[in-house]
Amino acid sequence: LYNWYTVETAKLAPVGWHIPTEDEWETLSQYLGGENLAGGKLKETGTQFWLSPNEGATNESGFTALPGGNRELNGTFNYVGYNGGWWASTQGSIIDNANYRHLRNDEASFGNGNSCNKLIGLSVRCLKD
Repeated sequence: LYNWYTVETAKLAPVGWHIPTEDEWETLSQYLGGENLAGGKLKETGTQFWLSPNEGATNESGFTALPGGNRELNGTFNYVGYNGGWWASTQGSIIDNANYRHLRNDEASFGNGNSCNKLIGLSVRCLKD
């Protein structure tokens, strides 16, 4: 789990790859049927990693999203099994925040977040250039 300042360095992705922008996450979401359906198509199926009910999970996309939870400002780890969040490389609408996307065990949606504190630890997924 990385904070956004690490994402901003552009050193996490190998050569030829990058952390997706908010626009790229949105393109993926729309391709998979929109925000209300895309989450299920991204999530690993079953309840080995996602806690029940793992709503709508089909992994049709092959993304195999796992619920890594997050690291809070005080250093504690929360929500493993319940949700996963992935940073976008895009600055948020508030100076101390950045955009991200999230999935939950009890929803099939692919949530669009633009208000996450940059110091929170979230997952990162790389996209080929």
